[in-house]
Amino acid sequence: MTQRIGTHRVGYAPGVYDLFHVGHLNILRHARSQCDYLVAGVVSDEMAQLAKGRAPVVPLVERLEIVRSVRFVDAAFVETVPDKVETWRQVRFDVLFKGDDWRGTDKGARLERDFAEVGVEIVYFPYTVHTSSTQLRRALDVLADQVRPSEAL
Repeated sequence: MTQRIGTHRVGYAPGVYDLFHVGHLNILRHARSQCDYLVAGVVSDEMAQLAKGRAPVVPLVERLEIVRSVRFVDAAFVETVPDKVETWRQVRFDVLFKGDDWRGTDKGARLERDFAEVGVEIVYFPYTVHTSSTQLRRALDVLADQVRPSEAL
């Protein structure tokens, strides 16, 4: 059972949202359909570096503006701490949305356990396999490698 703030079910959809693509849009669209008020958590550059081992391509201020402008998002929040429960203490959401690539993983189990203690539901959505920021980043790296040799001429 999730708690409610006022009469609205508040959802939270965290992500780096780097190289914004249809998978990001799908998560936000699906999340908004399951809550009354959607907060998108945009992970700071520092937290992305910690979590993924690399900095985002698109700077935080631009990622925040992109996500804030998506019609499914009611508010955007900059995530600056690695502990999602600490983020919950700041935002106070009822349900947290993640891609189903987290389901059945150690990270997902920890998330479910931690949030069960504070009454927050975890809802998984299908991960967009054919498009990801990692794939887009790899494609950009390949293109950059193809351009570099001709620059030496």
